[in-house]
Amino acid sequence: MFSRSVFSAGFIALATMATAQTEVPFALDWKFEGPAAPYFVAIDNGHFAEAGLEVEIAAGAGSLDAIPKVATGAFPVGFADINSLIKFLDQNPGAPVTAVMMIYDKPPFAVIGRKSLGVEEPADLVGKVLGAPPPDGAWAQFPIFAAENGLNIDEITVEPVGFPTREPMLAEGEVAAITGFSFSSFLNLVRLGIPEDDIATILMADHGVELYGNAIIVNTDYASENPEIIEGFLAAVANGWVDAIADPATAIESLVERNPAADAELEQRRLQLAIDANVVTEYALENGMGDIDEARLANAIEQIATTYDFQAEPDADLYFTDAYLPDSGFPLNQ
Repeated sequence: MFSRSVFSAGFIALATMATAQTEVPFALDWKFEGPAAPYFVAIDNGHFAEAGLEVEIAAGAGSLDAIPKVATGAFPVGFADINSLIKFLDQNPGAPVTAVMMIYDKPPFAVIGRKSLGVEEPADLVGKVLGAPPPDGAWAQFPIFAAENGLNIDEITVEPVGFPTREPMLAEGEVAAITGFSFSSFLNLVRLGIPEDDIATILMADHGVELYGNAIIVNTDYASENPEIIEGFLAAVANGWVDAIADPATAIESLVERNPAADAELEQRRLQLAIDANVVTEYALENGMGDIDEARLANAIEQIATTYDFQAEPDADLYFTDAYLPDSGFPLNQ
């Protein structure tokens, strides 16, 4: 079904319009783990170079991390949670940042619990201790998840934790559940020796949360001045994902080259989980990768408003633009 991507001549021509070897720093949301592999594939397979771009990828510290980096112009492009972007723009009117390409059509926001500690479904969180890193994208959406499942947050003890201690605390039983990205926290627990059949992954998208997930974001001032660079960058990203979907093992080789300490087998599994659950969705297969459904985004904004007081009237046009995408997205079923 999938093959190494070669987009139409039109997109190749469009991509190569970018100035030869233009340096484009790219701010990731997180560490160099499996789901970051497609961006390194885009480097190693020449997709960025074909677009005339020299891309340096910087690790992040959470799915909110790249937003201020891009808004301030420190990075022209980044990868971040669109829901957190919506709130950021409400709190920082006029900030020059927006989303331009959806990657996680189905978000990986999750509550991960241990069955042996009494957590298998949303209602089990009542009376338990939930570990949540304050900058975590999943924690940012937890109020919506709680509202959709009739949970009173006051009946849940929320323990602020750091990213490095989140899964170890659950493994040691210091908390009964944590918030996190499904593919990251699940496999981190496995690596810590927790039996897979003891891990309950409660995906928020399967329990009433209708939000989108992480997207490529851009500094709008930079993008308006350099549209051909952004168009070429997005085409290269899409090619990197298609290559990784076709050959995850080789994609992980690109990752391990940048993170030699990574467990290749575990990171390939993490990448595959992201591909299957978050990237290659029915919508993305039918409509192409990158674009969004406007009605769904409108519904997501309404859902955000159930737990967040907007300072100004929400405006979907501020949060996402398809101006740098092909008319029908980037095909995943080459």
